[in-house]
Amino acid sequence: MSAYHPLSNEEAIILAKTIPGFFPEGAELDCREIGDGNLNLVFQITESETGKSIIIKQALPYAKVVGESWPLSLDRARIEREALQVQHRLCPDLVPEVYSYDDEMALTVMEDLSDYTIMRHALIAGKVFPHFADHIGTFIARTLFFTSDLAMDPRAKKEQMGRFINPDLCKITEDLIFDDPYRLSDNNNYPAAIEDEAEALRTDKALHLEVALLREKFLTRTEALLHGDLHTGSIFITEESTKVIDPEFAYYGPMGFDIGAVIANLLLNLAAQIGWKQDEADRRSHQSWLLQTSLDVWTRFEAEFRKLWDEHAVDPLAHTPRYQDVYIHKVLQDTAGFAGAKMIRRIVGLSHVADIDTIPDDTNRERAQRLALTIGKALIMNCRKIHSIAEIDDIVRTAAGNRGEMI
Repeated sequence: MSAYHPLSNEEAIILAKTIPGFFPEGAELDCREIGDGNLNLVFQITESETGKSIIIKQALPYAKVVGESWPLSLDRARIEREALQVQHRLCPDLVPEVYSYDDEMALTVMEDLSDYTIMRHALIAGKVFPHFADHIGTFIARTLFFTSDLAMDPRAKKEQMGRFINPDLCKITEDLIFDDPYRLSDNNNYPAAIEDEAEALRTDKALHLEVALLREKFLTRTEALLHGDLHTGSIFITEESTKVIDPEFAYYGPMGFDIGAVIANLLLNLAAQIGWKQDEADRRSHQSWLLQTSLDVWTRFEAEFRKLWDEHAVDPLAHTPRYQDVYIHKVLQDTAGFAGAKMIRRIVGLSHVADIDTIPDDTNRERAQRLALTIGKALIMNCRKIHSIAEIDDIVRTAAGNRGEMI
């Protein structure tokens, strides 16, 4: 390819034909741009006769959601590609395969997951996934453990950290999650109906302290290679299989950030059920499944992480009595706090979730927004007091009850 420029559909087809052994010579290929995210172009190239397909993802030099006034480094495409390769090596059944890449063109060619559904869309439709907690808990445990000092030679880990310095996308996280929701910012976006909630976020100094502590962890802890944006829009799913995509926010940070992101998105969908399920018994049952699944994500993560620690830890002090327990307790507290911060930003910040924003009834949408904020604040305010995952169940149910929303 020539020097960087955004691909056209025709160029994407030409590129797809160069992937060794994928499409037969002379194959008729169709291409459509299917990207609906904020930062990239995504092309799906399909062989007309067989339906065999491939994905080409190309980074743009700016935030697509805003435009050229928000420039971004194209190196994030290399970071995403390398993160996918690391994650696929550690969890081959849970991450799409990378077939090819071009760092100069900021593009990656990878497995197409068209037979899967974006998890966010499926949750809005009321689907349940009995294997999800096991799958994602395993993914998080393996990707975090094996990229940490627990499992890596310290020198090798520091060298790997250097490949995942990701200042542009970390800056987005730092601003949108730990700054903008707690002050007047042009990036914030919320309806006038919840102005009182937004004002409360801006004036709650006790909350600001807890957010400052979470922000400090995000800025300074380099525990493991994070996905960095592990929400239900970055997960493709079927009843039997789960695939994690889009790790372009990958960087070395606190483990609880990835776990908290998954839990936050399940709880955002829990709040959204106010607008999607009109039968109260059905709604409560589904909300209970979502809450239990969020707890099960942690439970599976913890069990797998402890097993990996016992079998594979190379840190010379890893088997010191109580060290494992203290370490995992810290990750649990971080998980709760980051989950709360993720929930708040999705209600008043720049980028929301369709789970809540597409609720058709204004009153129910507002109820869902207020419930999500109440749960998010409760998780943040209690995160440093938590000692077990069962306490998160109590925090969520109590917060809902305080709003008159029974789960």
